[in-house]
Amino acid sequence: MTEKIATLKKEGNVSIISLDDGKANVFSPEMSKQINECLDQVATDEGCLIITGREGMFSGGLDLKIIQSGDVDLIQEMSFSAFKLLARIFSFPRPVIAACSGHAVALGTFLLCCCDYRIGVKGEFMLGANEMRTNMVIPTPILELIKFRVSNAHKYRSVLGAEMYTLEDSISAGLIDEVVDQNSLMSVVEEKAKDLSTMGHPSYSMTKELFIAEPYSKIIEAMNELDKNV
Repeated sequence: MTEKIATLKKEGNVSIISLDDGKANVFSPEMSKQINECLDQVATDEGCLIITGREGMFSGGLDLKIIQSGDVDLIQEMSFSAFKLLARIFSFPRPVIAACSGHAVALGTFLLCCCDYRIGVKGEFMLGANEMRTNMVIPTPILELIKFRVSNAHKYRSVLGAEMYTLEDSISAGLIDEVVDQNSLMSVVEEKAKDLSTMGHPSYSMTKELFIAEPYSKIIEAMNELDKNV
């Protein structure tokens, strides 16, 4: 039986997807598969979606064991599955809230960029895109996400400078919206979800589609090009 590393809970019209692989919450092929299965059960015409990690860890990015394996086919499969998942979350028709429960590195940061509102926790947690320091190229489907969300003053620092931020400092960078104490994270997030779940339908989804149209079209175009090589 496959271990559950992404689980779905519903409280009224608020859906909560929790990520917990017991370690760094990496976006392995299995993690992406299970998150997609959870999303299949979330209403797209009402309510609100919350995505959270385990205490101390939102997500550490792609699975480094697979990257270090040298298996090109498996690396491409993992990466493309994660990119498609992020595009799905970015364009999700209802409000999406990230409950950033700890570190958010690389793809963990890009997941935050997909969410409409991001609430993090106080503490010694780091957030950022470290790809330039690990000799990895940030591909267009991911680059468009961070370019869309990060503030102008931090575009170079956060992408080409690979700057790592505390969650508090990441507010000015545009990567987190507010930071709260660890023990009040979910209560604050759920209160925000109650508010955002009242947004009208289909007005919210239609406006969101227009709002993200430019980066989303670039993401899909790049994904289609990548798909030819996977």
